[in-house]
Amino acid sequence: MKPQRNQKRVNVYLDGKFGFGLDLENFVKLGLKVEQELSDSDVEKIVKKAEFQKTLDKLLRFATLRPRSEKEIRAWFKKHKVHESLHKGLFKRLARLDLIGDEKFAKWWVEQRLGFRPKSKRILKYELKNKGIKDELIDTVLSEVIIDEVKIAKGLVDKKKYRWKNLNDFDRKKKMATYLSGKGFGWEIIEKILGESVDE
Repeated sequence: MKPQRNQKRVNVYLDGKFGFGLDLENFVKLGLKVEQELSDSDVEKIVKKAEFQKTLDKLLRFATLRPRSEKEIRAWFKKHKVHESLHKGLFKRLARLDLIGDEKFAKWWVEQRLGFRPKSKRILKYELKNKGIKDELIDTVLSEVIIDEVKIAKGLVDKKKYRWKNLNDFDRKKKMATYLSGKGFGWEIIEKILGESVDE
């Protein structure tokens, strides 16, 4: 057995040839010793434990950056070609550490959007659905927060006004309506913004 460079894992050699890498925690738990005899089934179990821990270490770096949806975790599995036999155990470990949950993720997503990049309800719904959140949960989460779409739409328009300042009233309102529609606002909100623009 030889320690790896990071000192947190060891390389295990079988009959003088490299067999597998193993994290120190499992190495100690399994009580492995030099000259110990291992059957093929023993090696298979150890390799599975080693692969699980190695994958979990990488997954934790991904999962602790911010709340994750189940769909995001499954996409991570696919990207990193994680064997299907490890999925259930990895999901359980994340759940135990409170690092996964669609409700927690959805609340975090909405909070971040409203705080830093305000969006219309329609766009928020689209984004959450794209992240794998179910419609019922989306509606529940959005019903728990106050989203002032008029204020958000006005803020977005104010940032773009300079582009339309030289246009006549009709063309300016047309540009504003097209822009807000593209941002997911309904006609009721757009009418209010256009009315305020005329008053100004």
